[in-house]
Amino acid sequence: MARRAVVTAGTGGIGLETALGLAEAGFAVTVVGRNAERGERAVERINARGGETARFLQADLASLNEVRALAARIAADGELDVLVNNVGAMFPDHAELDGVEASFVVNHLSPYLLTELLLPVLTGRVVNVTSGSVRTAKKVFDDVEPSGGYYGFHWYGRAKLANLAYTLDLARRQTKVAVLAADPGGAATDMTDGSLRTPKIVSPGLRLLWPLVRRTFEYATSGPASVAARPSILAATDETLPSGTVVGRRATPVKPIREATDPRVQQAVRRLSERHAPLVRVPDGVSN
Repeated sequence: MARRAVVTAGTGGIGLETALGLAEAGFAVTVVGRNAERGERAVERINARGGETARFLQADLASLNEVRALAARIAADGELDVLVNNVGAMFPDHAELDGVEASFVVNHLSPYLLTELLLPVLTGRVVNVTSGSVRTAKKVFDDVEPSGGYYGFHWYGRAKLANLAYTLDLARRQTKVAVLAADPGGAATDMTDGSLRTPKIVSPGLRLLWPLVRRTFEYATSGPASVAARPSILAATDETLPSGTVVGRRATPVKPIREATDPRVQQAVRRLSERHAPLVRVPDGVSN
């Protein structure tokens, strides 16, 4: 029986390239996304490479109830070898999903919840896709949102930092599966082609330097998605990499940011995660 892998946000960009790499490594890949048409095209492209048959599962990963339903569908198929939480989104303007800040939901709570619900059937590796933006984030997690104004890039980095802290915490707390993080470094994708073009996503100090900041963003996201997927593919397939490894954008292990390894940060993130993404199903009509 072929090894099974799931890649979230796998219908395009880095996620699709990750799915292609896992298929070439011999996995039967399930790609998850919102758009059925994109999902069908992704499956056709993966299957054209030969090997095991790919499939598509439709789910809006911005909805925690849809994440719960997705987990149940995946778990019903039995053991899962690899889960790659590739989902990510940046919001230029402040938004909420079921009363919780949207970036925190999509970039942390969604992959956190999917991972936790699938742990009973996972047998191999979990790879959570992180970002260099974690260095720009506020490092306090007393609540979902820190005080002050909303700046999409920094809030994105803070949610990714929460997920990185969770990744390293989970790796430390259990030995059933290997849990790793992968930093793609950036690529030309739907997210980077849109969200990074407005100065309102950064703090006022950086807006004063916007021409330089914009050029930095453009350079960092100018590479192909196939290259940016290499860290995730390596983390998912190289069994010599131990649990708790962070694979950097050059597809080599790197030292994680200090705050992500801080037990106090990890505990605070765990409390927020358990509060806002409970592992029990929430009845319809009740906020997550």
